[in-house]
Amino acid sequence: MAYFLLLYDVVDNYPEARAPYRPEHLGMAQAERDAGRLLLAGAYGDPPRGVAFVFQTDGAQIVEDFAKGDPYVLNGVVKRWRVEPWHVAIGGSS
Repeated sequence: MAYFLLLYDVVDNYPEARAPYRPEHLGMAQAERDAGRLLLAGAYGDPPRGVAFVFQTDGAQIVEDFAKGDPYVLNGVVKRWRVEPWHVAIGGSS
């Protein structure tokens, strides 16, 4: 198992723009959490300028598939996204 960060750059009016898609987005995220793959997720900045997700999976494809199906991505709430391997130095589990 490896850690991956999914990072979203969001539109300036993110809180308003996400509203119609939030229930579906949160449902998708909760399903990943229930499956044990999504450890943490949330917006960062004040006002929010991005979203970070911490996944622990066997490979990046699961994370990429999540992003490709996310209504925030599909409906333009997310301007750019990327998946990065995360090499945890302190904390976490192996």
